[in-house]
Amino acid sequence: MDNFDYDAVVVGSGPNGLAAAIVLQQAGLSVLLLEGKKDLGGGLRTAELTLPGFHHDICSAIHPLAAASPYFQTLPLAQYGLEYITPPVAAAHPFDDGTAATVLNSLAETARRLGPDEQSYRDLMEPLVANWPSIANDVLAPLHIPNHPINMAQFGLSALLPATTLTNRFKTKEAKGLFAGMAAHSIQPLENITTSAIGLVLLTAAHRKGWPLPKGGSQRIADALVAHFVALGGKVETGTFVRSLAQLPKARAVLLDVTPTQLLQIAGHSLSTIYQWQLRRYRYGMGVYKVDWALDGPIPFKAPECHQAGTVHLGNTLAEIATSEKVAASGHHPTKPFVLLAQQSLFDDTRAPAGKHTAWAYCHVPNGSRVNMTDIIERQVERFAPGFRERIIGRHTFDTAQIEEHNPNYVGGDINGGLLNATQLYTRPALRASPYRTSKSGLYICSSATPPGGGVHGMCGYHAANRALKDVFNLKAPPLYQD
Repeated sequence: MDNFDYDAVVVGSGPNGLAAAIVLQQAGLSVLLLEGKKDLGGGLRTAELTLPGFHHDICSAIHPLAAASPYFQTLPLAQYGLEYITPPVAAAHPFDDGTAATVLNSLAETARRLGPDEQSYRDLMEPLVANWPSIANDVLAPLHIPNHPINMAQFGLSALLPATTLTNRFKTKEAKGLFAGMAAHSIQPLENITTSAIGLVLLTAAHRKGWPLPKGGSQRIADALVAHFVALGGKVETGTFVRSLAQLPKARAVLLDVTPTQLLQIAGHSLSTIYQWQLRRYRYGMGVYKVDWALDGPIPFKAPECHQAGTVHLGNTLAEIATSEKVAASGHHPTKPFVLLAQQSLFDDTRAPAGKHTAWAYCHVPNGSRVNMTDIIERQVERFAPGFRERIIGRHTFDTAQIEEHNPNYVGGDINGGLLNATQLYTRPALRASPYRTSKSGLYICSSATPPGGGVHGMCGYHAANRALKDVFNLKAPPLYQD
């Protein structure tokens, strides 16, 4: 029998790689976690990108899915210093007339503020919020027979709709625009089927636990996960960029937190011809162009509700947001892009020096774009916050190539690890009995290129590790949190 250095090796320390490593370590295995960068965390990193004392989240910033993750909720992360701060307004959506629609923790108050659409909003969201504990573990999982099929079907009937269709139930620009901003997190044209799904999940998360941010930065989530993994006996090595399976120590199972592009580079020669063909057909979605600002004061939004929001969606109406997403998806650059903006320092005074602030924003652009969108993004912020530019004292930008250089999983700037459309929702990265198995025995993929896709929830890693435990070790992952 072969001698193994480890029971399992996990490559990549993003939220899914960390989740997979912890699951395997919880099962009593010997696990090595390898990270190519000197810092752990993947998309969970925080750094002084602009000026000293200004701490910016490099990639992900606001974490409704991390706080609501059925796996992360089972872990004692608070013991390792992770503290969430929940802004009073989860998301604000300002309009040109100086008003704003808002998503609050209270579903009833959110609906009430939508006026004529109060009942329509309640009819849509109340069943989903009530049923979420029974369907969360099915929604954030690979395709399977659900535990509560009736509740899951009720979610699916709305989730499968294009956002442009679901918004027909609303009358007001406020409700239509608000939902469009939520659905635009899917990073695809809002006319596509299933674009309502992410909007519904994000709204449900807001009405259950809010949209929290980690005190001190997103890096704190990674730090807590790593600390727990090490406390369980796991081993970590940084600065080891894996380009070939030959670099790895001998292990009974290998889990790669990578997307199909890197999987082909690392292990292509050992994969079957048909599996390689499937991986090459995998589609990546739009990229993002990101700006971080150091500010000498808070953003002067016209709508007062925005000053209480951790996240602000800048896109005005449903029609304008839909046009922006369609333009970017077609390979062009919108002149009025949908901008996702976070203002963490309003609620976390560790992010900036006293009296100063940070802001974080991105818009969607064609995959691989090298166009500088800074001026266009800043004009969009200024549109809803006159005087914004006067408060900028530092700036840092990422185009799609720089984002991919920071994290190779963001191919062409695609932060979702691949297009999350109907054909790749459950078949990512390939159509197989288990999406986490590759064609090589003992080799698994555990990234956001597997179900349930992008987001800081760790569920791709959890399910991949569970698959490896069953296949290789005849073990099972620990149970998920039941709300």
